[in-house]
Amino acid sequence: MKTPEVPVAANYKETPAWMVGTDGMVAKPADELPRGAWWKVYGDAELDALEERLIANNPDLAAAVAHYAQAEAFSRQLRSSLFPSLDGTANAQRLRQSENRPLRSATSPNEYNDYSIGVQASYEVDLWGRVSNLVKSGKATAQAEKADLESTRLSLQAQLAQNYIALRGIDQQVALLGDTVAAYRKALDLTKVRHDNGIAPGLDVARAETQYQTAQSQVEQSLAQRALAEHAIAALVGASVSEFSIASRVDEIAVPAIPLGVPSTLLQRRPDIASAQRRVESANASVGVAKAAFFPSLTLGAGLGLESASASNWLTAPSTFWAIGPSVLLNLFDAGKRKAQVVQAQAVLDETGANYRGVVIGAFQQVEDNLALLNHYTKAAESQQSAAAAAKQSEDFSISRYRQGAASYLEVTASQTAALQTQRDLLDLNTRRLQASVQLIRALGGGWADPS
Repeated sequence: MKTPEVPVAANYKETPAWMVGTDGMVAKPADELPRGAWWKVYGDAELDALEERLIANNPDLAAAVAHYAQAEAFSRQLRSSLFPSLDGTANAQRLRQSENRPLRSATSPNEYNDYSIGVQASYEVDLWGRVSNLVKSGKATAQAEKADLESTRLSLQAQLAQNYIALRGIDQQVALLGDTVAAYRKALDLTKVRHDNGIAPGLDVARAETQYQTAQSQVEQSLAQRALAEHAIAALVGASVSEFSIASRVDEIAVPAIPLGVPSTLLQRRPDIASAQRRVESANASVGVAKAAFFPSLTLGAGLGLESASASNWLTAPSTFWAIGPSVLLNLFDAGKRKAQVVQAQAVLDETGANYRGVVIGAFQQVEDNLALLNHYTKAAESQQSAAAAAKQSEDFSISRYRQGAASYLEVTASQTAALQTQRDLLDLNTRRLQASVQLIRALGGGWADPS
């Protein structure tokens, strides 16, 4: 069987310069190593603990493990067909035969006993590969299910990391908004004092009140988003949402350096690609099974035992019986059933081949997508950092000018709004960069070796 061909580039198109090692070569992943705890690259002990809880308690992962166990057990069932089967029999009966039975002897008793014990063996000779192809198909399917299990595990781990990073980003947003609320409270108090002293009009107070209350509203909206992220994490780790909580933290998580390797290694690293390839192998073996139905099946059988009408001489030598010989079965007419089964099996093979190509192409797209996001978000964050600094400076200038009576409060509110928005955008960019890095690791198939 030949795996369907898929175009593979020599290098990733969107590889940013900062992901290349000091030797000028892209770091290569080691596919032979366990994928392991890839999330440890983010250096967050709480995330590490949550990921371990997910592995131990996530219900979707437990279901995937059980599903794989079913496939593995079925594969073992098919493998047993490669060996002879041996059955033991025992019988003790009181029988009555019909007096009008054809060819019945006049001296035959109407009622008699029948005692027997024996063993029977059978073995299908695999002349045309039917049995071996069944075994191959079952084995490939079990391997595909194992790869599906790994894909599910990786997907859930990435989903947890995404939610955790989102929650930490919201914590930073809430902290920023908390500081903003305090600053706006002071600005509101200042305008009230200036209004009471006849220096500022009531419009300034109204504008300051608007800024203050809007910031308060944004705090509550962010807390609502945080609650949802926390609930999602609880569900992933198999905890009761009502009893689960994560303390707020504002320390930053750094974007890790991610070794890429050449694109061709992705074909071995991704569990979903491995699953699709195994399903092609299974479908190919099923075509062989369907074609073997056109040929006769040969079964070798044997039987040995003791049988008697009386229990007294049941286990004596004259009660011995045996039978041995082959049996052949060939279907002579089925109105095109076997031919249709071959066509169906071939169509399944074509479908799995197309699915394999689709999975591979999609995998390369996911890698390129997240490389592009990381590349452009990194550059955007640099510009956004400068914009946030400039907006903060503008806010400070406008407040100073307002206190000196050289500017209206409209200028203050405009600069405050711009400063807050640029700072929030910067935090959001950092969160999206981290989430893109998680998705890149997932797209690459998990962990990697130390390139040093």
